[in-house]
Amino acid sequence: MKPGPIALWLSRLAVAALSLAGAASAADVRVLISSGFHGVYSELGPAFEHATGHHLITTRGPSMGDSPEAIPTRLARGEAADVVIMDGGATDELGERGMVRADSKIVLARSQIGMVVRAGAAKPDIASVAALRSTLLAAKSIAYSDSGSGTYLSTTLFPKLGIAEQIAGKSRKVRGPPSGEPVAAVVARGEAEIGFQQVAELIHIAGVSFVGTIPAEVQPPMFFAGALTSTVPQPEAATALLRFLASPAAASAILKAGLTPITAR
Repeated sequence: MKPGPIALWLSRLAVAALSLAGAASAADVRVLISSGFHGVYSELGPAFEHATGHHLITTRGPSMGDSPEAIPTRLARGEAADVVIMDGGATDELGERGMVRADSKIVLARSQIGMVVRAGAAKPDIASVAALRSTLLAAKSIAYSDSGSGTYLSTTLFPKLGIAEQIAGKSRKVRGPPSGEPVAAVVARGEAEIGFQQVAELIHIAGVSFVGTIPAEVQPPMFFAGALTSTVPQPEAATALLRFLASPAAASAILKAGLTPITAR
């Protein structure tokens, strides 16, 4: 009997993981990861563990922000980790601070900011910059994340659209997992009329309808990337994990999660 498509896919993942793991003995790999790439990681991680014998010890946290769970905050207080997987710009900042090895950074996927409304609600027009501005002004309440996408919206996009003051009183910053929740969960409960976050963090939440991505003209170049920490205890195993997540075998899981694979390596 021929193996089915899922079996073939898992087989390719296993081969990719083994080829990238090299001769390193089995190790515990401590991973700090933000929510936007966690869907991909949670699907591919078991195949990596099975093929290599490495054990992934995972802790989630935002890429940035004032949360005590944020990855930069965790590293600053000395939390042990081999690898971080997070917003690419935030990864660069950690490299500048000497908290990760800047030369170890690997870009894993491109991400875009999208918008949701509560399931069953009318979908506002955000197809153009002018339409997005009108939708923001007309909305009764707005939610956005406390991490990369929300930082861009609140500090760059809203001022650029000239509406920062007008919408300040009806905007809400939502603390993300692990102690918080996705923006879409707030919208699903009806606590915000519209919500913005990276697409991968919106599309798998029940109770909302995905409206679309914000216009290309105001869409920031956002990527998820991985890097080794400056104190990495298991560099070979950590590098193997990042190369595996960046390999062609990971592309289907990346697309399924609402992200775009990096085609040119």
